[in-house]
Amino acid sequence: MSKVPFFDPRQVPVVGVDAHLPRVDARHLRPDALVARFASPPLWTPEMVAEPRFSERLPVRASVLVPLVVRERLTVLLTQRTQHLSSHSGQIAFPGGKADPQDRDAVATALREAHEEIGLQESQVQVLGSLPVYTTGSAYWVTPVVALVREDFQPIRNTFEVEDVFEIPLDFLVDPANHRRHAVLWEGVTREWLSMPYLDGDTERFVWGATAGMLRNLYQFLVA
Repeated sequence: MSKVPFFDPRQVPVVGVDAHLPRVDARHLRPDALVARFASPPLWTPEMVAEPRFSERLPVRASVLVPLVVRERLTVLLTQRTQHLSSHSGQIAFPGGKADPQDRDAVATALREAHEEIGLQESQVQVLGSLPVYTTGSAYWVTPVVALVREDFQPIRNTFEVEDVFEIPLDFLVDPANHRRHAVLWEGVTREWLSMPYLDGDTERFVWGATAGMLRNLYQFLVA
């Protein structure tokens, strides 16, 4: 199986925007409502669970933290990976990475990686729960762990792995009107993904791929 060649996802055509889908009730985006929803989740079905494989290696378990910073308007804390990394270089991502043998579970992996990448302490986090495993085309089995993060948290970047740390409002990322669909034909297979571009001042934060897929599942969880 071939490796996916480098391409600029911004140049791949948009084939649709999901503005027709229902929006999440604003009341469901408050911290107390999120705590209650994860404590007693609704019946729902994740929309995006696996990407077409382009790696021949055996699957690797991993976790990411989906950090929701408790502000007047909840935000999602994201990172931009450095360009020299061998996996997903330069992309916008949640803090996270591969499971280590000493990690007791997926939550421990997510918290350890968040501490290593952005200096987040466990005492600054309230874990709410996990979303279903998302399988990437590069053969990672990723567990997204959703957590509230204290407003006074100040990121400390691991400069080897993290180029930038920033926040995007949660209500923007879970609004389907901001979910754009892309498709490209590669080696006879149509590959599709979402993007959620956000203008942060003069900087476009191009959220796409696995990160966008996991956020789409969060949307489905909250709108159910």
